[in-house]
Amino acid sequence: MHSSHYALPSFSLRFRPIWQRNFLVWKKLAVASIIGNIADPLITLVAFGYGLGSLLRQIEGIPYINYLGSGSICMSIMMAASFEALYSAFSRMHVQKSWDALLNAPLALDDIILAEMLWAASKALFSGVVILGVLLFLGIGLNVHTVLVLPLLFIIGMTFASMGLVVNALARGYDFFTYYFTMVLTPMVFLSGVYYPVAQLPDWLQSVSHVLPLGAAVNLVRPLILGAWPVAPVRDLVLLIAYCIAGFYLATVLTRQRLLK
Repeated sequence: MHSSHYALPSFSLRFRPIWQRNFLVWKKLAVASIIGNIADPLITLVAFGYGLGSLLRQIEGIPYINYLGSGSICMSIMMAASFEALYSAFSRMHVQKSWDALLNAPLALDDIILAEMLWAASKALFSGVVILGVLLFLGIGLNVHTVLVLPLLFIIGMTFASMGLVVNALARGYDFFTYYFTMVLTPMVFLSGVYYPVAQLPDWLQSVSHVLPLGAAVNLVRPLILGAWPVAPVRDLVLLIAYCIAGFYLATVLTRQRLLK
């Protein structure tokens, strides 16, 4: 394998027109896109928050709908960033051949990968802002701590976008993504404290939860929305950034190997 494939990613401002191109395409269908991204989490919030919440009044002294809402926003960011870094990025890379066209311009593949990662995080943030607005409308998150949630949502989006681009580099078709959602993302939701406290899990699963990026995201975001401070913010933030950096580097290497032969 060519040694240059393993070089560190090179960063430049050339990613900006690629990000802008993706934004302009998305803007034409922005309303439908945002509704599609927030429909599932809002249905979950209403169905579980009020349905199950009528039976399970509180968790750790917190109304269940508040507990669920403050965790499900992280799940929504994860899913939105992952969908964009998988299905949409794969379409641009493989089906529409947009990446091939971009590589004929004075752009490097590293610029494209960086733009895709930042765009997926941005698109997830747009949906996250809408969901946060719904939470505020329901009276959840009405405190000054919530302001800090916005930059965290973008970091969470970058983390899962980077991980998604790794899978995108390996995929030979859309069906491949089903394995990632079924075997990685869905189990992560149930192990990361979105629906119930991690303390309810067996000890060995709690150990797994402590190293999951979604678990770190929930640990950071939930307390802020509920008006408190995270217990271990440095550890959780470092964990998210580590996943983001490792994922982005691996995605860059694998994509180079696939496209720059």
